[in-house]
Amino acid sequence: MNTYLITGANRGIGLEYCRQLKERGDNVIAVCRTASDELKDLDVSIETSVDITSATDVSRLIKRLYGKTLDVLINNAAIVERISLESLDVDSLRRQFEVNAIAPLRLTRALLPNIRSGGKIIMMTSRMGSIEDNTSGGSYGYRMSKVALSMAGKSLSLDLKPRNIAVAILHPGLVKTRMTNFNASGITTEQSVKGLIARIDELNLDSSGTFWHSNGEVLPW
Repeated sequence: MNTYLITGANRGIGLEYCRQLKERGDNVIAVCRTASDELKDLDVSIETSVDITSATDVSRLIKRLYGKTLDVLINNAAIVERISLESLDVDSLRRQFEVNAIAPLRLTRALLPNIRSGGKIIMMTSRMGSIEDNTSGGSYGYRMSKVALSMAGKSLSLDLKPRNIAVAILHPGLVKTRMTNFNASGITTEQSVKGLIARIDELNLDSSGTFWHSNGEVLPW
């Protein structure tokens, strides 16, 4: 039985992570700003009123988690604001960097004392953050912030190897969630998270820092 902390746990992929991990018998700490009814029904430990971009909220969370050991940290919380070149909005660019890249790194640093030797850190990025795979352009804030998150994950994999902590950089696939406007071509959250958990279970120091699709495919940077 392992203990997982999951951010952005109130809906979508985060909620499904909580559901599947709880069902298989793991301990789950669900972190979010406001708990959804679906999350409350799962009977997991819930930490609410946490905006991961707020230093004050993160500090309060760290105090509440004092003495608790984490096996896996899943940095899942993210936003997407679709920006084209014509509609470039610098405030939106900054906001997406803050939520999608800076906040996960800060939270990871703050929780390092809780993560055991042999533990794992997961950065939920996106294929849209692949430079080589970008064939359609646009989505400036989201793409740029996810590249930054992936780079943070790669650096963490090197910096934390001496502490025996492995890092995975994971793409969930195209998933039918609110973030993708429930794209009809997407897979279900159940399918996505089943694959994501398999990648996490397989993660070790030798594979640390790899950019994976939930289906096991190694993605280009």
